Amino acid sequence: MKKIAILGSTGSIGTQTLEVAETQQDIEVVALAAGGNVDLLEQQIRCFHPKLAAMWTEEKAKELALRIADTNTKVVSGMEGLIEVATAPEAEIVVTAIVGMIGIRPTIAAMKAGKDIALANKETLVTAGHLIMPLAKETGVKILPVDSEHSAIFQSLNGENPKEIDKILLTASGGPFRGRTRAQLADIQVEDALKHPNWAMGQKITIDSSTMVNKGLEVMEAKWLFGVTYDQVQVVVQPQSVIHSMVQYKDGAIIAQLGTPDMKLPIQYALYYPERRYLPGDRLDFAAMKQITFEAPDLDTFTGLAMAYEAGRKGGNAPTIFNAANEKAVGLFLQRKIGYLAITDLIAECMQAVSWVDAPNVEQILETEAAVYEYIAGKVN
Repeated sequence: MKKIAILGSTGSIGTQTLEVAETQQDIEVVALAAGGNVDLLEQQIRCFHPKLAAMWTEEKAKELALRIADTNTKVVSGMEGLIEVATAPEAEIVVTAIVGMIGIRPTIAAMKAGKDIALANKETLVTAGHLIMPLAKETGVKILPVDSEHSAIFQSLNGENPKEIDKILLTASGGPFRGRTRAQLADIQVEDALKHPNWAMGQKITIDSSTMVNKGLEVMEAKWLFGVTYDQVQVVVQPQSVIHSMVQYKDGAIIAQLGTPDMKLPIQYALYYPERRYLPGDRLDFAAMKQITFEAPDLDTFTGLAMAYEAGRKGGNAPTIFNAANEKAVGLFLQRKIGYLAITDLIAECMQAVSWVDAPNVEQILETEAAVYEYIAGKVN
């Protein structure tokens, strides 16, 4: 029986992780954490019977505790609650499906407690990769990527010598606005940006995919996960989302992972690695598909991807500035307080305005986030 804890159990990755647990029948869910969705977390508790559950606010935690008073599940709240879920003694693997830099501290706590990490919280590596990867080596824990692209790279490296990587070919669908010019994006509305052509995801990551900021974050994540340079990570637009990513080796050979766009595959692979289990669902039909096409990303239109490379190469807290500015700007766009192009405009402004710090610790990373939020609040208000 594999025992897991999930940070972000009511989000897209969290709910699909629980679907995998339900299908496989040999996963015990020992702890769950959610943001504010009391209804869904209550349903999950009654289905999976975890010993511990966390909600972000004390008010929501009290509401949940009243609702599940007839169960044996303990309810906690806040950052302390997240860390308690992440370090639950029975858990072997912690699925970090929480969105944002809020995931850094519980991930570090889980690693120090000896838990393997099924990593879906990309902000942890984007902003704190220089802390996380040495800690993984020190503690001996595995970091198992859940992102479709990073899982594909991880699978394409299986049995190979990582020192023989020539480059990583990180695929992108191009999002719903592939082929448009920047001028054509000026009047994009929230509903337009939430229509991803291939993947069903949460709102924030769907907007990030439309701007290609998400691909920029994945570039930074790949650099840390696989120990490569930014020059070794090449983004390739593959609109059908059939090739999930590839690795090119020094001899010119390219190994790729292909499959239907289903997040349950990388989730299940991370939970059972190195074992492969049967996964119900559609299979690729090459005769029906007929072709797979490729193109280079349009960095002039999708400036977020170019800025991500710039932030990654600059290092220090520059990736944190990039990520925090995007988080805040996407939130404002979803609230209809700024236009679509203002998302990347605000990132660019923050990259110039917020002070740079070399090799930041966790406190400095969070201070950078606060400084970015303060700057954007001043601009938007």
